[in-house]
Amino acid sequence: MIKILISDKLAEEGIKILKDVKEFKVDCKFGLSPQELKAAIKDYDGLIIRSETKVTKEVLESADKLKVIGRAGVGLDNVDLPAATKKGVVAMNTPSGNTTSTAEHTMSMILALSRNIPQACASMRAGKWDRSKFSGVELYGKKLGVVGFGRIGSTVARFAKSFGMEVLAYDPYLSMEVAAQKGVRMVELEELLRESDYITLHVPKSTESKNLISEKEFQFMKKTARLINCARGGIIDEKALIKALEGKMIAGCALDVFEQEPLPADSPLLKLDNCIVTPHLGASTTEAQVNVAIEIAETVRDALLGKGILNAANFPSVDAEAYKVLAPYIDLALRVGKFVGQLIQGRITEVKLTYRGVMTGYKVAPVTLSLVNGLLKPILGETVNFINALDLAKERAINVQEIISNKDEEFVNILKVEVKTDKEAFSVWGTLSGNNKPRIVRINDVYVEASPHEYMLYINNNDKPGLIGAIGTILAGANINIAGISLGREAQDGIAVSVVNVDSEVPESVIKKLKDTKDVLYVKLLKV
Repeated sequence: MIKILISDKLAEEGIKILKDVKEFKVDCKFGLSPQELKAAIKDYDGLIIRSETKVTKEVLESADKLKVIGRAGVGLDNVDLPAATKKGVVAMNTPSGNTTSTAEHTMSMILALSRNIPQACASMRAGKWDRSKFSGVELYGKKLGVVGFGRIGSTVARFAKSFGMEVLAYDPYLSMEVAAQKGVRMVELEELLRESDYITLHVPKSTESKNLISEKEFQFMKKTARLINCARGGIIDEKALIKALEGKMIAGCALDVFEQEPLPADSPLLKLDNCIVTPHLGASTTEAQVNVAIEIAETVRDALLGKGILNAANFPSVDAEAYKVLAPYIDLALRVGKFVGQLIQGRITEVKLTYRGVMTGYKVAPVTLSLVNGLLKPILGETVNFINALDLAKERAINVQEIISNKDEEFVNILKVEVKTDKEAFSVWGTLSGNNKPRIVRINDVYVEASPHEYMLYINNNDKPGLIGAIGTILAGANINIAGISLGREAQDGIAVSVVNVDSEVPESVIKKLKDTKDVLYVKLLKV
Protein backbone atom coordinates (compact mmCIF):
# COMPACT_ATOMS: atom_id res chain seq x y z
CA MET A 1 0.00 0.00 0.00
CA ILE A 2 1.03 3.59 -0.66
CA LYS A 3 0.70 5.45 2.65
CA ILE A 4 -0.26 9.14 2.82
CA LEU A 5 -0.21 11.32 5.94
CA ILE A 6 -2.40 14.43 6.12
CA SER A 7 -1.01 16.46 9.01
CA ASP A 8 -3.10 19.66 8.70
CA LYS A 9 -6.88 20.00 8.40
CA LEU A 10 -8.03 19.52 4.81
CA ALA A 11 -11.49 19.82 3.28
CA GLU A 12 -13.29 16.47 3.14
CA GLU A 13 -13.62 16.75 -0.65
CA GLY A 14 -9.84 16.39 -0.95
CA ILE A 15 -9.53 13.57 1.58
CA LYS A 16 -12.24 11.59 -0.24
CA ILE A 17 -10.32 11.77 -3.54
CA LEU A 18 -7.36 10.05 -1.88
CA LYS A 19 -9.37 7.51 0.10
CA ASP A 20 -11.16 6.43 -3.07
CA VAL A 21 -7.87 5.12 -4.52
CA LYS A 22 -7.58 1.43 -3.62
CA GLU A 23 -3.76 1.57 -3.62
CA PHE A 24 -3.74 4.27 -0.92
CA LYS A 25 -3.92 4.12 2.85
CA VAL A 26 -4.71 7.63 4.14
CA ASP A 27 -4.13 8.74 7.74
CA CYS A 28 -5.23 12.11 9.15
CA LYS A 29 -3.12 13.12 12.16
CA PHE A 30 -3.52 16.82 12.94
CA GLY A 31 -1.53 18.91 15.38
CA LEU A 32 1.57 16.73 15.54
CA SER A 33 4.54 18.19 17.37
CA PRO A 34 7.85 18.34 15.44
CA GLN A 35 9.09 15.26 17.30
CA GLU A 36 5.84 13.38 16.69
CA LEU A 37 5.97 14.23 12.98
CA LYS A 38 9.62 13.16 12.79
CA ALA A 39 8.71 9.79 14.32
CA ALA A 40 5.58 9.28 12.21
CA ILE A 41 6.94 10.28 8.80
CA LYS A 42 9.17 7.19 8.52
CA ASP A 43 6.30 5.04 7.25
CA TYR A 44 4.77 7.38 4.66
CA ASP A 45 5.18 7.80 0.89
CA GLY A 46 3.24 11.08 0.74
CA LEU A 47 2.64 14.03 3.08
CA ILE A 48 -0.06 16.67 2.69
CA ILE A 49 0.18 19.88 4.72
CA ARG A 50 -1.16 23.40 4.94
CA SER A 51 0.68 26.21 6.73
CA GLU A 52 0.81 24.78 10.26
CA THR A 53 3.13 21.81 9.67
CA LYS A 54 6.82 22.67 9.35
CA VAL A 55 8.71 20.17 7.20
CA THR A 56 12.22 20.79 8.47
CA LYS A 57 15.54 19.24 7.55
CA GLU A 58 15.30 17.09 10.68
CA VAL A 59 11.88 15.79 9.66
CA LEU A 60 13.10 15.01 6.14
CA GLU A 61 16.13 13.14 7.47
CA SER A 62 13.67 10.68 9.04
CA ALA A 63 11.54 10.39 5.90
CA ASP A 64 13.02 7.19 4.48
CA LYS A 65 10.08 6.39 2.16
CA LEU A 66 8.76 9.87 1.42
CA LYS A 67 8.39 10.73 -2.27
CA VAL A 68 5.94 13.64 -2.35
CA ILE A 69 5.03 16.63 -0.17
CA GLY A 70 1.83 18.43 -1.14
CA ARG A 71 1.08 21.89 0.27
CA ALA A 72 -2.59 22.91 0.04
CA GLY A 73 -1.79 26.57 -0.63
CA VAL A 74 0.43 28.80 -2.71
CA GLY A 75 3.67 29.00 -0.74
CA LEU A 76 6.18 26.37 0.32
CA ASP A 77 8.08 28.46 2.86
CA ASN A 78 7.22 25.96 5.62
CA VAL A 79 9.11 23.25 3.69
CA ASP A 80 12.91 23.05 3.66
CA LEU A 81 13.17 22.84 -0.13
CA PRO A 82 16.95 22.28 -0.33
CA ALA A 83 16.64 19.39 2.13
CA ALA A 84 13.65 17.95 0.22
CA THR A 85 15.54 18.22 -3.06
CA LYS A 86 18.62 16.55 -1.61
CA LYS A 87 16.44 13.75 -0.25
CA GLY A 88 14.71 13.31 -3.62
CA VAL A 89 11.28 14.40 -2.41
CA VAL A 90 9.05 16.31 -4.81
CA ALA A 91 7.46 19.35 -3.14
CA MET A 92 4.25 20.59 -4.77
CA ASN A 93 1.71 23.32 -4.06
CA THR A 94 -1.60 24.65 -5.41
CA PRO A 95 -0.86 27.93 -7.20
CA SER A 96 -4.34 28.43 -8.64
CA GLY A 97 -6.73 27.10 -5.97
CA ASN A 98 -6.89 30.32 -3.95
CA THR A 99 -6.27 32.86 -6.73
CA THR A 100 -9.72 34.42 -6.60
CA SER A 101 -9.96 34.49 -2.80
CA THR A 102 -6.55 36.14 -2.36
CA ALA A 103 -7.21 38.66 -5.13
CA GLU A 104 -10.59 39.53 -3.59
CA HIS A 105 -9.00 39.91 -0.16
CA THR A 106 -6.42 42.24 -1.68
CA MET A 107 -9.20 44.39 -3.15
CA SER A 108 -10.99 44.29 0.21
CA MET A 109 -7.84 45.58 1.91
CA ILE A 110 -7.44 48.33 -0.71
CA LEU A 111 -11.03 49.45 -0.17
CA ALA A 112 -10.83 49.24 3.63
CA LEU A 113 -7.60 51.23 3.57
CA SER A 114 -9.12 53.86 1.26
CA ARG A 115 -12.30 54.36 3.28
CA ASN A 116 -10.92 53.75 6.81
CA ILE A 117 -13.56 51.06 7.35
CA PRO A 118 -11.96 49.19 10.31
CA GLN A 119 -11.22 52.44 12.16
CA ALA A 120 -14.72 53.84 11.54
CA CYS A 121 -16.31 50.59 12.71
CA ALA A 122 -14.23 50.60 15.91
CA SER A 123 -15.14 54.23 16.52
CA MET A 124 -18.86 53.55 16.21
CA ARG A 125 -18.61 50.57 18.53
CA ALA A 126 -17.09 52.99 21.03
CA GLY A 127 -20.28 55.11 20.76
CA LYS A 128 -18.83 57.86 18.53
CA TRP A 129 -20.03 59.46 15.27
CA ASP A 130 -16.87 60.98 13.73
CA ARG A 131 -17.79 61.36 10.05
CA SER A 132 -15.13 63.94 9.26
CA LYS A 133 -12.35 61.97 10.94
CA PHE A 134 -12.76 59.01 8.57
CA SER A 135 -13.08 60.79 5.25
CA GLY A 136 -11.48 58.60 2.59
CA VAL A 137 -10.24 58.62 -1.01
CA GLU A 138 -11.62 57.18 -4.25
CA LEU A 139 -9.99 54.47 -6.33
CA TYR A 140 -11.25 55.88 -9.63
CA GLY A 141 -8.43 57.43 -11.63
CA LYS A 142 -5.71 56.31 -9.22
CA LYS A 143 -2.62 54.31 -10.20
CA LEU A 144 -2.22 50.80 -8.81
CA GLY A 145 1.28 49.34 -8.90
CA VAL A 146 1.30 45.52 -8.98
CA VAL A 147 4.62 43.95 -8.01
CA GLY A 148 4.58 40.39 -9.37
CA PHE A 149 2.20 39.76 -12.25
CA GLY A 150 1.39 36.07 -11.89
CA ARG A 151 -2.06 34.54 -11.42
CA ILE A 152 -3.02 36.59 -8.36
CA GLY A 153 -1.34 39.82 -9.44
CA SER A 154 -3.01 39.76 -12.85
CA THR A 155 -6.40 38.98 -11.26
CA VAL A 156 -6.03 41.94 -8.88
CA ALA A 157 -5.18 44.11 -11.90
CA ARG A 158 -8.35 42.99 -13.67
CA PHE A 159 -10.46 43.76 -10.61
CA ALA A 160 -8.78 47.16 -10.15
CA LYS A 161 -9.41 48.16 -13.77
CA SER A 162 -13.13 47.63 -13.18
CA PHE A 163 -12.85 50.42 -10.55
CA GLY A 164 -11.35 52.72 -13.16
CA MET A 165 -7.77 52.43 -11.91
CA GLU A 166 -4.69 52.61 -14.12
CA VAL A 167 -2.42 49.62 -13.56
CA LEU A 168 1.38 49.60 -13.59
CA ALA A 169 3.21 46.29 -13.30
CA TYR A 170 6.69 45.22 -12.31
CA ASP A 171 7.69 41.66 -13.12
CA PRO A 172 11.12 40.90 -14.62
CA TYR A 173 9.78 37.64 -16.09
CA LEU A 174 6.76 39.11 -17.88
CA SER A 175 7.06 40.07 -21.54
CA MET A 176 5.92 43.43 -22.84
CA GLU A 177 3.56 41.64 -25.24
CA VAL A 178 1.70 39.86 -22.43
CA ALA A 179 1.50 43.09 -20.41
CA ALA A 180 0.03 44.90 -23.41
CA GLN A 181 -2.54 42.12 -23.92
CA LYS A 182 -3.65 42.52 -20.30
CA GLY A 183 -3.87 46.29 -20.62
CA VAL A 184 -1.17 47.19 -18.09
CA ARG A 185 2.00 49.26 -18.38
CA MET A 186 5.29 47.52 -17.60
CA VAL A 187 7.76 49.63 -15.62
CA GLU A 188 10.84 49.13 -13.47
CA LEU A 189 10.34 48.84 -9.71
CA GLU A 190 11.59 52.33 -8.86
CA GLU A 191 9.25 53.93 -11.41
CA LEU A 192 6.32 51.91 -10.06
CA LEU A 193 7.07 53.04 -6.49
CA ARG A 194 7.36 56.68 -7.52
CA GLU A 195 4.16 56.82 -9.60
CA SER A 196 1.72 54.54 -7.78
CA ASP A 197 -1.02 55.65 -5.42
CA TYR A 198 -1.46 52.03 -4.28
CA ILE A 199 1.23 49.34 -4.28
CA THR A 200 0.28 45.68 -3.91
CA LEU A 201 2.78 42.84 -3.61
CA HIS A 202 2.29 39.42 -5.22
CA VAL A 203 5.72 37.79 -5.31
CA PRO A 204 6.82 34.52 -3.68
CA LYS A 205 9.10 34.58 -0.67
CA SER A 206 12.68 33.96 -1.77
CA THR A 207 16.22 35.18 -1.25
CA GLU A 208 15.63 37.76 -3.98
CA SER A 209 12.32 39.03 -2.57
CA LYS A 210 13.32 39.19 1.10
CA ASN A 211 12.98 42.84 2.26
CA LEU A 212 12.13 43.84 -1.30
CA ILE A 213 10.47 46.91 0.21
CA SER A 214 12.80 48.51 2.74
CA GLU A 215 14.06 52.00 3.73
CA LYS A 216 15.35 52.87 0.26
CA GLU A 217 12.06 51.92 -1.41
CA PHE A 218 9.93 53.94 1.05
CA GLN A 219 11.90 57.03 0.06
CA PHE A 220 10.67 56.64 -3.53
CA MET A 221 6.98 56.47 -2.59
CA LYS A 222 4.47 59.30 -2.53
CA LYS A 223 3.39 60.53 0.90
CA THR A 224 -0.15 59.64 -0.20
CA ALA A 225 0.80 56.09 -1.23
CA ARG A 226 -0.84 53.06 0.36
CA LEU A 227 0.96 49.69 0.56
CA ILE A 228 -0.78 46.27 0.58
CA ASN A 229 0.75 42.86 1.22
CA CYS A 230 -1.37 39.71 0.98
CA ALA A 231 1.51 37.60 -0.41
CA ARG A 232 4.17 36.57 2.11
CA GLY A 233 5.69 37.99 5.27
CA GLY A 234 9.27 39.14 4.93
CA ILE A 235 8.82 40.83 1.55
CA ILE A 236 8.42 44.10 3.45
CA ASP A 237 11.05 45.04 6.02
CA GLU A 238 8.72 45.58 8.99
CA LYS A 239 11.15 47.81 10.89
CA ALA A 240 11.42 50.11 7.88
CA LEU A 241 7.62 49.97 7.43
CA ILE A 242 6.95 50.99 11.04
CA LYS A 243 9.38 53.88 10.65
CA ALA A 244 7.66 54.97 7.41
CA LEU A 245 4.19 54.80 9.00
CA GLU A 246 5.21 56.63 12.16
CA GLY A 247 6.96 59.32 10.10
CA LYS A 248 3.98 59.68 7.72
CA MET A 249 6.27 58.84 4.78
CA ILE A 250 3.28 56.97 3.30
CA ALA A 251 -0.46 57.29 3.97
CA GLY A 252 -0.98 53.76 5.23
CA CYS A 253 -0.67 50.05 4.74
CA ALA A 254 -2.79 46.91 4.89
CA LEU A 255 -1.12 43.63 5.84
CA ASP A 256 -2.43 40.08 5.81
CA VAL A 257 1.01 38.45 6.25
CA PHE A 258 3.91 39.10 8.60
CA GLU A 259 7.56 38.27 9.23
CA GLN A 260 6.50 36.31 12.31
CA GLU A 261 3.14 34.57 12.47
CA PRO A 262 1.12 34.80 14.61
CA LEU A 263 1.96 38.49 14.86
CA PRO A 264 3.30 39.15 18.40
CA ALA A 265 0.84 40.96 20.65
CA ASP A 266 3.40 43.70 21.33
CA SER A 267 4.05 44.48 17.63
CA PRO A 268 4.02 48.25 16.95
CA LEU A 269 1.94 47.52 13.84
CA LEU A 270 -1.07 46.89 16.10
CA LYS A 271 -0.85 50.37 17.60
CA LEU A 272 -0.66 52.39 14.35
CA ASP A 273 -3.88 54.04 13.16
CA ASN A 274 -2.69 54.02 9.55
CA CYS A 275 -2.11 50.25 9.48
CA ILE A 276 -4.82 47.63 8.85
CA VAL A 277 -4.02 44.02 9.76
CA THR A 278 -5.77 40.67 9.24
CA PRO A 279 -4.55 37.21 10.41
CA HIS A 280 -3.45 35.65 7.08
CA LEU A 281 -6.96 35.41 5.63
CA GLY A 282 -6.08 35.56 1.93
CA ALA A 283 -7.12 31.97 1.21
CA SER A 284 -9.68 31.74 4.01
CA THR A 285 -12.88 31.32 2.06
CA THR A 286 -15.05 28.22 1.91
CA GLU A 287 -14.53 27.97 -1.84
CA ALA A 288 -10.75 28.36 -1.65
CA GLN A 289 -10.40 25.69 1.06
CA VAL A 290 -12.30 23.20 -1.07
CA ASN A 291 -10.45 24.18 -4.25
CA VAL A 292 -6.95 23.76 -2.79
CA ALA A 293 -7.92 20.50 -1.08
CA ILE A 294 -9.17 19.03 -4.35
CA GLU A 295 -6.22 20.37 -6.32
CA ILE A 296 -3.52 19.05 -3.97
CA ALA A 297 -5.27 15.69 -3.56
CA GLU A 298 -5.39 15.19 -7.33
CA THR A 299 -1.81 16.37 -7.75
CA VAL A 300 -0.42 14.07 -5.03
CA ARG A 301 -2.54 11.17 -6.28
CA ASP A 302 -1.23 11.47 -9.84
CA ALA A 303 2.38 11.88 -8.70
CA LEU A 304 2.31 8.79 -6.47
CA LEU A 305 0.61 6.73 -9.19
CA GLY A 306 3.18 7.79 -11.80
CA LYS A 307 0.69 9.80 -13.86
CA GLY A 308 2.68 13.04 -13.98
CA ILE A 309 3.98 15.79 -11.74
CA LEU A 310 2.42 19.26 -11.62
CA ASN A 311 3.15 22.44 -9.65
CA ALA A 312 6.39 21.17 -8.14
CA ALA A 313 8.85 23.71 -6.78
CA ASN A 314 11.85 21.41 -7.23
CA PHE A 315 10.88 19.43 -10.33
CA PRO A 316 9.63 20.43 -13.80
CA SER A 317 5.89 19.98 -14.25
CA VAL A 318 4.83 17.06 -16.45
CA ASP A 319 1.12 16.54 -17.06
CA ALA A 320 -0.33 13.08 -17.65
CA GLU A 321 -0.46 13.36 -21.45
CA ALA A 322 3.09 14.68 -21.74
CA TYR A 323 4.29 12.03 -19.31
CA LYS A 324 2.91 9.26 -21.51
CA VAL A 325 5.05 10.52 -24.39
CA LEU A 326 8.15 11.39 -22.38
CA ALA A 327 8.23 8.39 -20.00
CA PRO A 328 10.19 6.06 -22.35
CA TYR A 329 12.62 8.90 -23.15
CA ILE A 330 13.08 9.59 -19.43
CA ASP A 331 13.99 5.91 -19.03
CA LEU A 332 16.28 6.08 -22.08
CA ALA A 333 18.04 9.16 -20.68
CA LEU A 334 18.61 7.51 -17.30
CA ARG A 335 20.17 4.45 -18.91
CA VAL A 336 22.31 6.46 -21.32
CA GLY A 337 23.46 8.63 -18.42
CA LYS A 338 24.51 5.58 -16.40
CA PHE A 339 26.22 4.12 -19.47
CA VAL A 340 28.30 7.25 -20.04
CA GLY A 341 28.91 7.85 -16.33
CA GLN A 342 30.62 4.48 -15.97
CA LEU A 343 32.83 4.96 -19.03
CA ILE A 344 33.89 8.59 -18.85
CA GLN A 345 37.38 9.43 -17.60
CA GLY A 346 38.27 12.60 -15.69
CA ARG A 347 36.32 15.45 -14.10
CA ILE A 348 33.13 16.35 -15.95
CA THR A 349 33.01 19.99 -17.04
CA GLU A 350 30.21 20.07 -19.62
CA VAL A 351 27.15 18.06 -20.61
CA LYS A 352 25.37 18.95 -23.84
CA LEU A 353 22.05 17.31 -24.70
CA THR A 354 20.59 17.66 -28.19
CA TYR A 355 16.96 16.69 -28.71
CA ARG A 356 15.31 15.93 -32.03
CA GLY A 357 11.88 14.54 -32.92
CA VAL A 358 8.78 14.02 -30.80
CA MET A 359 10.50 15.18 -27.59
CA THR A 360 10.88 18.71 -28.95
CA GLY A 361 7.11 19.21 -28.72
CA TYR A 362 7.31 19.04 -24.92
CA LYS A 363 9.35 20.48 -22.08
CA VAL A 364 12.45 18.28 -22.08
CA ALA A 365 13.58 19.24 -18.56
CA PRO A 366 12.48 15.88 -17.02
CA VAL A 367 14.56 14.04 -19.63
CA THR A 368 17.57 16.24 -18.87
CA LEU A 369 17.15 15.62 -15.12
CA SER A 370 16.98 11.90 -15.73
CA LEU A 371 20.15 11.88 -17.81
CA VAL A 372 22.17 13.97 -15.35
CA ASN A 373 20.91 11.72 -12.55
CA GLY A 374 22.19 8.66 -14.40
CA LEU A 375 25.46 10.35 -15.33
CA LEU A 376 26.29 11.30 -11.74
CA LYS A 377 25.01 8.08 -10.15
CA PRO A 378 28.28 6.12 -10.64
CA ILE A 379 30.16 9.01 -9.01
CA LEU A 380 27.80 10.09 -6.22
CA GLY A 381 25.80 6.93 -5.57
CA GLU A 382 22.61 7.32 -3.55
CA THR A 383 23.30 11.00 -2.80
CA VAL A 384 22.11 11.90 -6.31
CA ASN A 385 18.52 11.39 -7.40
CA PHE A 386 15.93 12.43 -9.96
CA ILE A 387 15.18 15.66 -8.07
CA ASN A 388 18.59 17.00 -7.01
CA ALA A 389 20.70 16.01 -10.03
CA LEU A 390 20.92 19.49 -11.59
CA ASP A 391 21.62 21.11 -8.22
CA LEU A 392 24.50 18.72 -7.62
CA ALA A 393 25.82 19.30 -11.15
CA LYS A 394 25.74 23.04 -10.53
CA GLU A 395 27.59 22.61 -7.22
CA ARG A 396 30.32 20.84 -9.15
CA ALA A 397 30.51 23.54 -11.85
CA ILE A 398 29.21 21.15 -14.52
CA ASN A 399 27.64 23.18 -17.31
CA VAL A 400 24.45 21.46 -18.57
CA GLN A 401 23.11 22.62 -21.94
CA GLU A 402 19.89 21.70 -23.75
CA ILE A 403 19.62 22.11 -27.52
CA ILE A 404 16.42 21.60 -29.52
CA SER A 405 17.29 20.61 -33.08
CA ASN A 406 15.26 20.48 -36.29
CA LYS A 407 18.22 19.27 -38.34
CA ASP A 408 17.59 16.21 -40.51
CA GLU A 409 19.31 13.14 -39.08
CA GLU A 410 19.36 9.45 -39.88
CA PHE A 411 17.20 8.91 -36.76
CA VAL A 412 13.86 10.74 -36.45
CA ASN A 413 13.78 10.74 -32.64
CA ILE A 414 17.22 11.10 -31.15
CA LEU A 415 18.85 12.09 -27.87
CA LYS A 416 22.50 13.08 -28.33
CA VAL A 417 24.68 13.30 -25.24
CA GLU A 418 28.09 14.93 -25.40
CA VAL A 419 30.17 14.95 -22.23
CA LYS A 420 33.44 16.80 -21.82
CA THR A 421 35.94 16.21 -19.03
CA ASP A 422 39.40 17.50 -18.30
CA LYS A 423 40.72 14.37 -20.05
CA GLU A 424 38.41 13.55 -22.96
CA ALA A 425 35.17 14.08 -24.86
CA PHE A 426 32.65 11.25 -25.05
CA SER A 427 29.37 11.11 -26.97
CA VAL A 428 26.45 8.69 -27.14
CA TRP A 429 23.29 8.72 -29.24
CA GLY A 430 20.13 7.15 -27.86
CA THR A 431 16.73 6.45 -29.38
CA LEU A 432 13.75 4.11 -28.99
CA SER A 433 13.04 0.95 -30.94
CA GLY A 434 9.64 0.29 -32.54
CA ASN A 435 8.33 -1.13 -29.25
CA ASN A 436 9.59 1.89 -27.26
CA LYS A 437 12.61 0.07 -25.83
CA PRO A 438 15.79 2.11 -25.25
CA ARG A 439 18.61 1.72 -27.75
CA ILE A 440 22.13 3.12 -27.99
CA VAL A 441 22.86 3.64 -31.68
CA ARG A 442 26.16 5.48 -31.66
CA ILE A 443 29.15 5.66 -29.33
CA ASN A 444 31.57 8.43 -30.32
CA ASP A 445 32.04 7.80 -34.07
CA VAL A 446 30.99 4.16 -34.03
CA TYR A 447 27.45 3.06 -34.95
CA VAL A 448 26.03 0.22 -32.85
CA GLU A 449 22.65 -1.28 -31.95
CA ALA A 450 22.96 -1.83 -28.21
CA SER A 451 20.30 -2.40 -25.57
CA PRO A 452 21.18 -0.50 -22.37
CA HIS A 453 19.75 -2.99 -19.93
CA GLU A 454 21.06 -4.56 -16.72
CA TYR A 455 24.61 -5.96 -17.11
CA MET A 456 26.67 -4.94 -20.14
CA LEU A 457 30.27 -5.55 -21.17
CA TYR A 458 31.77 -2.63 -23.06
CA ILE A 459 34.81 -3.75 -25.06
CA ASN A 460 37.24 -1.87 -27.30
CA ASN A 461 39.28 -4.10 -29.53
CA ASN A 462 41.23 -4.28 -32.75
CA ASP A 463 38.99 -5.33 -35.63
CA LYS A 464 40.30 -8.85 -36.13
CA PRO A 465 38.61 -12.15 -37.03
CA GLY A 466 37.75 -14.63 -34.30
CA LEU A 467 37.58 -12.17 -31.43
CA ILE A 468 33.84 -12.51 -30.84
CA GLY A 469 34.25 -16.28 -30.65
CA ALA A 470 36.99 -15.88 -28.07
CA ILE A 471 34.80 -13.58 -25.94
CA GLY A 472 31.91 -16.04 -26.16
CA THR A 473 34.12 -18.94 -25.17
CA ILE A 474 35.42 -17.14 -22.06
CA LEU A 475 31.92 -16.17 -20.92
CA ALA A 476 30.52 -19.64 -21.59
CA GLY A 477 33.35 -21.14 -19.56
CA ALA A 478 32.24 -19.01 -16.61
CA ASN A 479 28.59 -20.05 -17.16
CA ILE A 480 27.62 -16.47 -18.11
CA ASN A 481 24.87 -16.32 -20.70
CA ILE A 482 24.98 -13.74 -23.51
CA ALA A 483 21.61 -12.03 -23.97
CA GLY A 484 22.65 -9.92 -26.95
CA ILE A 485 25.63 -8.49 -28.71
CA SER A 486 26.21 -5.40 -30.84
CA LEU A 487 29.28 -4.67 -32.94
CA GLY A 488 30.58 -1.56 -34.62
CA ARG A 489 33.85 -0.19 -35.94
CA GLU A 490 35.37 3.09 -37.04
CA ALA A 491 36.86 1.51 -40.18
CA GLN A 492 37.87 -1.90 -41.46
CA ASP A 493 40.87 -3.19 -39.48
CA GLY A 494 40.52 -0.21 -37.15
CA ILE A 495 39.23 0.09 -33.59
CA ALA A 496 35.97 -1.77 -32.94
CA VAL A 497 33.34 -1.53 -30.22
CA SER A 498 31.60 -4.59 -28.82
CA VAL A 499 28.65 -4.19 -26.44
CA VAL A 500 27.65 -7.50 -24.89
CA ASN A 501 24.49 -7.91 -22.81
CA VAL A 502 24.83 -10.65 -20.20
CA ASP A 503 22.33 -12.15 -17.78
CA SER A 504 24.44 -11.84 -14.64
CA GLU A 505 27.33 -10.00 -13.09
CA VAL A 506 30.74 -10.89 -14.49
CA PRO A 507 33.41 -11.77 -11.88
CA GLU A 508 36.66 -9.82 -11.90
CA SER A 509 38.55 -13.00 -12.77
CA VAL A 510 36.56 -13.28 -16.00
CA ILE A 511 37.09 -9.61 -16.76
CA LYS A 512 40.84 -10.22 -16.41
CA LYS A 513 40.69 -13.12 -18.91
CA LEU A 514 38.88 -10.89 -21.38
CA LYS A 515 41.45 -8.12 -20.94
CA ASP A 516 44.27 -10.61 -21.49
CA THR A 517 42.75 -11.79 -24.78
CA LYS A 518 44.76 -10.85 -27.86
CA ASP A 519 43.55 -7.66 -29.59
CA VAL A 520 41.28 -6.66 -26.67
CA LEU A 521 42.19 -3.09 -25.66
CA TYR A 522 39.65 -2.25 -22.96
CA VAL A 523 36.93 -4.07 -20.99
CA LYS A 524 34.42 -2.59 -18.55
CA LEU A 525 31.42 -4.20 -16.88
CA LEU A 526 28.52 -1.74 -16.75
CA LYS A 527 25.21 -1.92 -14.92
CA VAL A 528 22.46 0.27 -16.33
